[in-house]
Amino acid sequence: MSATDLASRRCAPCSGKVPPLPAEQVRELLARVPAWSPSADGQRIGREWKVLDFATALDFFRRIGDVAEAEDHHPDLHLTNYRDVRVELWTHAAGGLTENDFIMAAKIDALEPPKLKG
Repeated sequence: MSATDLASRRCAPCSGKVPPLPAEQVRELLARVPAWSPSADGQRIGREWKVLDFATALDFFRRIGDVAEAEDHHPDLHLTNYRDVRVELWTHAAGGLTENDFIMAAKIDALEPPKLKG
């Protein structure tokens, strides 16, 4: 399964009955979204961008939000120093990573990239 295949899929409805993925499957899916990194505890994946300015960051968050609402799978969005963007994904109901997180990562990667700082 490629990143394009992931991006074309839909997030499954979440319930507290879905267990987090085993570490081996997380590694396999991370290979399909290589710009994303696991957290130290392996419970989340994240990606960072340094964008042109504050307005660009907010526009990128809006576009991510549109995808998140359509998929009903919502990332944690962080903006620091007015242009440092970080997005973290994990499935709250599972207490860790599920396939939905990698689908969202691929969909975010497929968005028109934000204007990056020089």
